[in-house]
Amino acid sequence: MGIFSRFADIVNSNINALLDKAEDPEKMIRLIIQEMEDTLVEVRTNSAKALAERKELKRRVDQVEAQVEEWQQKASLALTKGREELARAALIEKQRIAKTLATLHTEQTLVEETITKLSDEVVKLENKINETRARQSALSMRQKAAKSRKDVQEHLHSGRAENTMAKFEEYEKKIDRLEADAESYNLTNESKSLDQEFAELQADDEIEKELQKMKTRHRQESIRGRNVWMVGSTVNSFLYLRCATLATFALSQQA
Repeated sequence: MGIFSRFADIVNSNINALLDKAEDPEKMIRLIIQEMEDTLVEVRTNSAKALAERKELKRRVDQVEAQVEEWQQKASLALTKGREELARAALIEKQRIAKTLATLHTEQTLVEETITKLSDEVVKLENKINETRARQSALSMRQKAAKSRKDVQEHLHSGRAENTMAKFEEYEKKIDRLEADAESYNLTNESKSLDQEFAELQADDEIEKELQKMKTRHRQESIRGRNVWMVGSTVNSFLYLRCATLATFALSQQA
């Protein structure tokens, strides 16, 4: 026996209640959908049969209505010909066939009601199946999410996460050491560069001092040269005047 014994059980079923009671909700919802789909196939099959029956009833009703009309015409013909007994017999046959026609009309009404009911059942079943499939999708997503959370919790409590974090911290420390070495190398280079700059400044100072000394010596030598020349010129002038005086004196004595 299936999960649902009647169509009403399917339409009025509480899917959540069924799933809550199930040991394996995922399996249960698959069975529910399968049962619904099987029922839908059965309903559609019955609907197809009802449609075929309606078509056949229509054909038979048309035939019987034609017979009723035919016996009516025969009764009229017999009466016009003065054959009253024959007309009565034709009317009796017409009434018999009319009863058959009434039965067919009743069957037609029942078939139409059946078709309408089956059509409604198809729509309700399709809606219920769609609803259940949506629940199935939501249930599947919840199950996957729960499994993912469970896997994460197992990973966190298994020690693997701590090992991973320890390795990460070790790797982070290694990077810190590399960065410190690089920073130290940069500081060393900067220190060397500063030493070189100060050495160059000191060398510039020494050169400047030496240059100033050379300038001083040059000025001093220039001054001494000018002094010697001035002294020489003065002596020469004095000797010239002395000689001129002596010559003048000598000439005066001779006279």
